Amino acid sequence: MSMRKGLTSKANRELVLTSVAFHDHITRTFLHPDLLTDPLLRSDRRPHRNPKARRASDRSQQRQAQQEEREYVLNSAPSSLTLAQKWGLVAPPAERLTEDEWMQVKARSVKQGESAQPCAICREEFHLQPQVLLSCSHVFHRACLQGFERFSRRKCCPMCRKEQYETRVIHDAARLFRHQCATRIQAAWRGYVARKKYKKLRKSVCPKDKRLRHKFFEAKLQELNDSFVRYCHTDTEAFLSDINRSLSSCRRVFQQLERKNVSEPLESDWDQIQSQVIQRGVWDCPICLTALSSLCLQTEADTSNHGEHRRTVLLSCSHLFHQLCLEAFEAFNMESRPSCPLCRSVYYKRVI
Repeated sequence: MSMRKGLTSKANRELVLTSVAFHDHITRTFLHPDLLTDPLLRSDRRPHRNPKARRASDRSQQRQAQQEEREYVLNSAPSSLTLAQKWGLVAPPAERLTEDEWMQVKARSVKQGESAQPCAICREEFHLQPQVLLSCSHVFHRACLQGFERFSRRKCCPMCRKEQYETRVIHDAARLFRHQCATRIQAAWRGYVARKKYKKLRKSVCPKDKRLRHKFFEAKLQELNDSFVRYCHTDTEAFLSDINRSLSSCRRVFQQLERKNVSEPLESDWDQIQSQVIQRGVWDCPICLTALSSLCLQTEADTSNHGEHRRTVLLSCSHLFHQLCLEAFEAFNMESRPSCPLCRSVYYKRVI
């Protein structure tokens, strides 16, 4: 009887110890160690932090993370065995991943394109925010994974539900985001250079299209006009008067040269001049605009005007005038030696 009681008490003791061991194992393994109480109640007991201090600490942490872009495993120290694992009631945890095994996990994650896709928890891009890689090759925001573990009270992957995973901080998404930003900046700069070069080319090379060629020459003419106006910064009237003075001085120089070089025509020259007049066929006086008449030149004007005959003068420049009209013109001329009313050249005259 006493032996039965001893065996019963011993079995009860072992049962109690086994229950305690399993309870300890469940508490330490399946529940988050920091969330054994209600998160809402614990959040009420949190001390109030200054928002400016929090932002400053966040910025300092981000700068430190950017400066130290190194990959490391979170909680790299091996966790202590639970009572159930020590007694052999539960299989002990697997050994922690080595560096080579982490490289294989990362290669599998890169092949699946985990860093190029949005975070599976918040559905936002990673950009430069802290990023973690799980031992199951899934990638999440570090803050998102911590929030998921806190409110689910379990440490399992949100994607594949693998429990007791290991976590490693990586920076693949940050490097990918910087590469994309650099690509966009280079594309924008190359586009700007190409557009600038094209605009410069359009200003210097005439296009083949008729409408574009018309606009091209209009722009060139407008550019020349503007440059001419900018060059003529003085008064326009004064500028035009300077041009007139220059023309008049040039005309006087040429007239003086003509007067020096003009010689009186010979008889054969007068015959040639008369033939030029006949070939031209002009039988009106340029001064009075009436018909000419001459005994030497038999023209239609001679046959039509039988009544009155006004004497005609032939100039060495092959122009015909009435003698009275030319004499009146010479009387009103201020120059010492008058010039032809038509061609403004110095002449010799002959009455015909």
